[in-house]
Amino acid sequence: MPILKNKPIRKTVFRGERSINLDTFDTVIISEELYKTNGENLIIVKDVNQSKIKLDSTTTDRIRIKTLTNCTIIPDLNRIDEDWDEISVTRGACVELQNVNGIWYILSSDGIKLD
Repeated sequence: MPILKNKPIRKTVFRGERSINLDTFDTVIISEELYKTNGENLIIVKDVNQSKIKLDSTTTDRIRIKTLTNCTIIPDLNRIDEDWDEISVTRGACVELQNVNGIWYILSSDGIKLD
């Protein structure tokens, strides 16, 4: 299944004193085994057995991920919540993350396995 994108948006991402302008999408539905964020607000993962999402702090400040499959989320820099190299979310789970000073923090979640 291809990547389905909905509602194009123009977004400015700030990193320290520099900023970049992105043409991206508000919502993306993916069925990919590996996907890298690109400024979306919401990613829905479905129709694949397992998926990995790499968080890209150069394009994305805040992201919600709703998964209808098992999914592993990997930061591009540092560790999630300063402790985790990756997090695993189970089918039906939703997690919201925000990048603050180069560290991805979990703001809200259900279904995360932190083992």
